[in-house]
Amino acid sequence: MTEPEFSIKKNLEEAGTDAYLMIGNLHNSDIYYVTRFLASDDFAYLQTAAEKEILFISDMEKGRAEIESRVSTIRTLQDLGYREKMKEKKDPSIAYAACISELLTGEGIKKISVPYDFPVFESNYLTEAGFSVIPIKSPFRKIRSSKRPEELEAIKYAQMAGEKAMEAAIALISGAKERDGFLYHSGEVLTGAKVLSVIDHTLLNYGCEAEETIVSCGKDTANPHGTTEGPLRANVPIILDIFPRSKTKRYFADMTRTVLHGKASEELKKMYETVLGAQKKGFEMVKPGVKTSDVHNAVCDFFEAHGYDTYRSGAKVGFIHSTGHGVGLDVHELPGVGENGVPLEVGNVITLEPGLYYPEIGGIRIEDMVLVTEKGCQNFTRLEKRFVV
Repeated sequence: MTEPEFSIKKNLEEAGTDAYLMIGNLHNSDIYYVTRFLASDDFAYLQTAAEKEILFISDMEKGRAEIESRVSTIRTLQDLGYREKMKEKKDPSIAYAACISELLTGEGIKKISVPYDFPVFESNYLTEAGFSVIPIKSPFRKIRSSKRPEELEAIKYAQMAGEKAMEAAIALISGAKERDGFLYHSGEVLTGAKVLSVIDHTLLNYGCEAEETIVSCGKDTANPHGTTEGPLRANVPIILDIFPRSKTKRYFADMTRTVLHGKASEELKKMYETVLGAQKKGFEMVKPGVKTSDVHNAVCDFFEAHGYDTYRSGAKVGFIHSTGHGVGLDVHELPGVGENGVPLEVGNVITLEPGLYYPEIGGIRIEDMVLVTEKGCQNFTRLEKRFVV
C-alpha cells in the first residue's frame, strides 16, 4: 500500500492508538482538507495505523463521493446495516454510532484517536462498547499550515475578491459628501450597513462570501471587533476588515484598511504612520526559521519605541492583540503570530495586522496577508494603503 497523501502514522504511534477518527460535515475544515469531500450531513473519515483510509457516508452521497473524494475506500450506512439498526434502536444517533462501532471492529481497531471536538455522544457510545477513545490535538492542523500550490491559488482568488470589495467600499466613502460632520451618499446618510451591503454584493459577484465583516467608525474603532451599523462620520477613522471565502474553492483571505474622509488630526496621522511602520517591521522579520513570537515582539518593540502602549506590558489600550494568524480553510489557523511562537516555514500564509486602539481617539489597523518564502515573504495584498480618502 502506498503512503496516503496525508499520513499521520507518527501521530498514532505517539498516541498509542490504532486509528484516527473524525466525524463532521461541510463546516469541518480538517475533514474537507483530507477528503476533499463536502456534505451537509455528518460523515466520517478514518485513517488506520496501517495507513488505510476510509470514507464513511450515507448511501445517497456515494456516487458523488466516488467522483469528488480523494479517498478511494468508501463505506456507506447501508453497508453496515443502518436500516436494521434503526429498527432495533429506534434512534438515528444510536444507530449511526452502532455503525461506526461495527466499522471499527471490522478493521480490528480497539484504540481510537479523535480530535478535541469529537462528538460527545459518539465518544460515550464507543467507550461503552469497549473502545478506548483518546482525544488528541488535530494532526491535520499542522499539515494544513504549509500550503500547496493549488491552495495558494485558491487563497489568491479570495484575496482578489476581497480587494475588489474593499475598493468598492473605499470608493463609496471617498465619494461621499460631508454635511454637519456626517457622510452622505446620493442625498442620504451613508451608514455602516450600506457599506457592508456593497462589500457583500461585490464578493457575491466573484463567488465569494464573508461573515462578520467589520465596518466601524469613530470611537467604535477603538474596539478591534467593533462595528457601526448607523451613520458614518467625517474626520474620524473608519476600519474596514474583510475576510472573504470562495464558495467553491473554500479558502479564505483576510485584509484590513483604515480610511478617513475629511481632515485627520495630527494625532491620528501619527497613529496611522506608526501602525504602517510596525507592519513594515513585521514584514522585515518574516522568513523561514524565525519564530512567530519574534515577529510579534519586534512589532511590540516598534510601538513602544514610538511611545505607544502594548498589552505585552499589561496595558489595556494601544496594541492589544496578536500580530497575526495563519489563513487557509479557516480564517484563523496555524501558525499564530503572537506570544506563543513557533518557527515560520516555507508555505505558511499569515497575516500581519498591527493596530492601535484608544477609546478617546479611535483605532487604526492595517492588515496584509503574506506567503512565507525561502528568502522572506511575498505580500498577497496589493491594495494601496491610503489613510485620508
